Amino acid sequence: MEKKAPTIKEIAKRLNISVSTVSRALHNHPSIGLRTKTQVQQLAKELNYEPNQTAIFFKQGKTFTLGVILPNLGEEFFSQAISGIEDAATRNNYNVLVGQSHDDVEREKQIVETMRKHRVDGILVSVSKNTYTYEHFEQLTNYNIPVVFFDRVPREPHYYKVNCSMLQSTTEAVLFLLKSGHKRIGFLKGPESIGITDERQEGYEAALKKNRLKIDPALIADTDLTKESTHKAMQQLLSLKNRPTAIVAFNDYVALDAIQYAKKMKMKVNKDICFVSYANLPIVHYLDHPPMASVEQFPYQQGEEATNMLMQLLNKEVNGGEPEKKHVILESLLVFQEEQ
Repeated sequence: MEKKAPTIKEIAKRLNISVSTVSRALHNHPSIGLRTKTQVQQLAKELNYEPNQTAIFFKQGKTFTLGVILPNLGEEFFSQAISGIEDAATRNNYNVLVGQSHDDVEREKQIVETMRKHRVDGILVSVSKNTYTYEHFEQLTNYNIPVVFFDRVPREPHYYKVNCSMLQSTTEAVLFLLKSGHKRIGFLKGPESIGITDERQEGYEAALKKNRLKIDPALIADTDLTKESTHKAMQQLLSLKNRPTAIVAFNDYVALDAIQYAKKMKMKVNKDICFVSYANLPIVHYLDHPPMASVEQFPYQQGEEATNMLMQLLNKEVNGGEPEKKHVILESLLVFQEEQ
């Protein structure tokens, strides 16, 4: 027979005191005398008594658990974001429950429902590339579950969100390529559903206009972030009669797939064709010919800031209000790489 866990009632019976006295003694309540408090805590220790967390959570109306939904933990960008989330959550005595959408909006909806049923206190989200509407997140307000988006965030201003500005850094990246002598610069554009796709393209076009260069739609190719789609986009760009000598890739993973395709076409990277990208992942430092530059998007800080914002929403009654800003924007940074 499995031994039953000791309860407050058992402690109270052994010491011939009330259950409420035991409870207050275990929580060091000032109304309980030192002698009684010592007896209760000593017996609890001898019996290996542990508080019933479910009952405590029910009484407090909280589970002290945050849900996190992101596209893919296999991407180091999101692993770093999780580190920031977990560190901020731990400081606030919260646990973290993680779900991966794998860029599938239906799976994302299922995870939202599962987390709701598990009564998470709040949710942090980086949406899938196929998320165009946000009803499944908006419905959480009916259950008093606040949501904060990070990195991949909705365009609409009324959502709570944290992300990096891509405009200035993209402009700087393209200007860097222009100063390096490149006049034909391709642009591997990400999914339309991801808001930061717009900022990237806006920065790309701004740099060209600044140098009085015509924007050629043929130099802009779409990728859905898969290797197959990126290879198809590269084929489109490299098939042009006047093909690009440099390419701005949506992120480092897209850049790696693009570099692979260029090498397959017997092109010398950073000679026949150059790349700049986004995310500044450590993996690029191990390449013989990494992208010439990559935009640092500070995933750890994004995760940390988003968690801090969510904690403010969860504790707004204690803090006396909601966060001052609904939208926190971090500045990205163009980082130049060195070839090995």
